Amino acid sequence: MSILWEKSAGWRWLVRRTRDSKPFFFTFAALCGVVPGVVGYGVMQLTSSRNEQLEARLRSTARPETTMMGQVNRERLAEFLGELQRKEDTNDRYVAALKGETLTRKRYERIQPVNKQATAESEPVNKQATIQSQPAKEQATHENAKAK
Repeated sequence: MSILWEKSAGWRWLVRRTRDSKPFFFTFAALCGVVPGVVGYGVMQLTSSRNEQLEARLRSTARPETTMMGQVNRERLAEFLGELQRKEDTNDRYVAALKGETLTRKRYERIQPVNKQATAESEPVNKQATIQSQPAKEQATHENAKAK
């Protein structure tokens, strides 16, 4: 691939001009940033629609889970922005996310503790499901081995 750059007279000319002339370099750099920005802005303007009828139709035909997730996201955003307005420390959100923990909706209890009793109750069910699914897994493994 580097042969294209090494052998191309146009590439060598561009490198030489940008090396020797600071105004040319800054003009070239500005063009490389401005032209794609203008083209991208134009494409976004052409493809975005602010048609109220279309938006109303899409909102009315939305699936219930989509509507619910939109509502939940609005609530979470409002809560987070409220905390920022009150200048509360929000670093525990990031710490909790890194630990895989869930934040609660309760006001002063930010990180949801794991309920020991709930995990103890669900454990036998999980063990039974695992025991029942093991023969099926072994049978599938044997069938895959036969197919090879």
